[in-house]
Amino acid sequence: MPTMAAEKSDVLLAEQIKQQANEAFKANKFSQAIDLYTKAIELNGQNAVYWANRAFSHAKLEEYGSAIQDASRAIEIDPKYSKGYYRRGAAYLSMGKFKDALKDFQQVKKISPNDPDASKKLKECEKAVMRLKFEEAISVPTSEQRSVADSIDFRTIDVEPQYAGARIEGDVITLDFVKQMMDDFKNQKSLHKRYAFQIVLQTREILMALPSLVDINVPDGKHFTVCGDVHGQFFDLLNIFELNGLPSDENPYLFNGDFVDRGSFSVEVILTLFAFKCMSPSAIHLSRGNHESKSMNKIYGFEGEVRSKLSDKFVELFAEVFCYLPLAHVINEKIFVVHGGLFSTDGVKLSDIRAIDRFCEPPEEGLMCEILWSDPQPNPGRGPSKRGVGLSFGGDVTKRFLKDNNLDLVVRSHEVKDEGYEIEHDGKLITVFSAPNYCDQMGNKGAFIRFEAPSMEPKIVTFSAVPHPDVKPMAYASNFLRMFN
Repeated sequence: MPTMAAEKSDVLLAEQIKQQANEAFKANKFSQAIDLYTKAIELNGQNAVYWANRAFSHAKLEEYGSAIQDASRAIEIDPKYSKGYYRRGAAYLSMGKFKDALKDFQQVKKISPNDPDASKKLKECEKAVMRLKFEEAISVPTSEQRSVADSIDFRTIDVEPQYAGARIEGDVITLDFVKQMMDDFKNQKSLHKRYAFQIVLQTREILMALPSLVDINVPDGKHFTVCGDVHGQFFDLLNIFELNGLPSDENPYLFNGDFVDRGSFSVEVILTLFAFKCMSPSAIHLSRGNHESKSMNKIYGFEGEVRSKLSDKFVELFAEVFCYLPLAHVINEKIFVVHGGLFSTDGVKLSDIRAIDRFCEPPEEGLMCEILWSDPQPNPGRGPSKRGVGLSFGGDVTKRFLKDNNLDLVVRSHEVKDEGYEIEHDGKLITVFSAPNYCDQMGNKGAFIRFEAPSMEPKIVTFSAVPHPDVKPMAYASNFLRMFN
C-alpha cells in the first residue's frame, strides 16, 4: 500500500499536471490537454474537476460520448459539483438530446439557484425542448409527406431589374455562371432566389437517380481528387480550386460529406458544389456526411444561415435534397470512400451498401448510421464511439472489409487532423479533412488526395487556411449552442 506521504505527493503532482493541461486547453491543444488530464486522473482519480475538465476537452474535439462518460464520473465523485452536470448537459445538447440536457441544467440551477448564467442556459434549454415538442406534434408521417419541390416553380419568380448578380440563361448552368456566382459570393453578394432554387432543384433530379453506392471510373492517364469536410469554409474551398483547378470532366472531384454547418458561409459552399454538379455531373461527386441532416443543421448553423440568406422553404428543400446524396463511392473498383467509416459486424458487402434505402434522415443505428458516424481506432477489434453515435473500429476490421470486397484502401473524413490527413491501419485507411483552422481555432491544416490511374497511389496535398470576412463560425447556430462555443 502507498504511504500517506506518497499519496500526498501524487495529489500535488496531479495538480501540477492539471495546470499544464489547462494551459494546453487555452492554447486550443485539446488532444494534449486530454492526455495531461488523463495523467492527473491516474494519480488522483477522485478529483471531480479533472474529469469535468477532460469532458470539456473531449467536447471541443466533438467526442461527445466520451464527454458524457467523463462528466458522469465527475458527478459520481461529487453529486453536488454543478460543473459536472453543466458539462454533461452541454454534451447532450451538442448531440441534439435536448431532453437529457434539460435534466442536467435543471440540476445545475438547483445546485446554484443564484447563478444568472445557469438560469439563462436553463431557459434556453426549456425553449428548445418546447420547440421540439411542438415540431413533433405538427409533424406529418413520412408516408404522407409530399415533396416540397412540388410546390416550387422557380420560373414564376421575377428577377428585379436592379439585380446585378450572376444569372442563369434558360435551363443550362454554365461554367461562366458558376464563376460569376463564386466571384459574387467572394464579395459577399447574394445569389437571387430564383437561381438558387433552380440549382437545388436540378441537383435534386440528378441525385435522385443515383444509387446509394456510386462506382467511379478513372481512365488510365487521368486523375481524380478526393476532398474531406469543408464545413461552410467557403474561402478555403476557393483556395482548393486555386491550388488544384476548378471541377471539370478532365479534373473531377469527390467531396466526401459535411459541406455545411459550423462555418458561416455554408450557403455559399453548398450552392457552389451543387452548381458544379448541375454544370457537369461527372465533374463533381458528392457524398453525404453526418452533417447533411436536419438534426445537425438545426443545431450547428446551416438551418439558421439558410433562413437568414434564403428562406424557410429552402430549409425544407435542402433537408430533402440531402436525403438523396449517395452514401459511398468506389473508385476503379479498389478505393472505398465514405464519410465516417466501417461497420459493427463483419461480412458487409458492397451489395449491402447499394441496397440501403437512403432517402431518409440518418437512423441512430445500422449500416447507414455507421457509414456516416464511425471512426477508426488504433487498437484491433471494435469499441464504443467517442462521439456517442456509431462505433470505433480497428485495423483488423478494415483489412477484413477490404479483403471481403476485393478492395485496396478506405478513404474517409469526419475527423479534424493536425496535418489535414492521417494514414492509419498499416496504410489501408486514410482520413482526409479539408477545413483548415477548423472553426477558426483548431490551427490544423487542410488536405486533399489526388489519385492518378492506373496506379491510383494516393498523393496528399496539404494547405493552410486563408483569410475570410469577419463573420465568426457558428454565427447562425442555435442561441443555446453558441453559449458553449
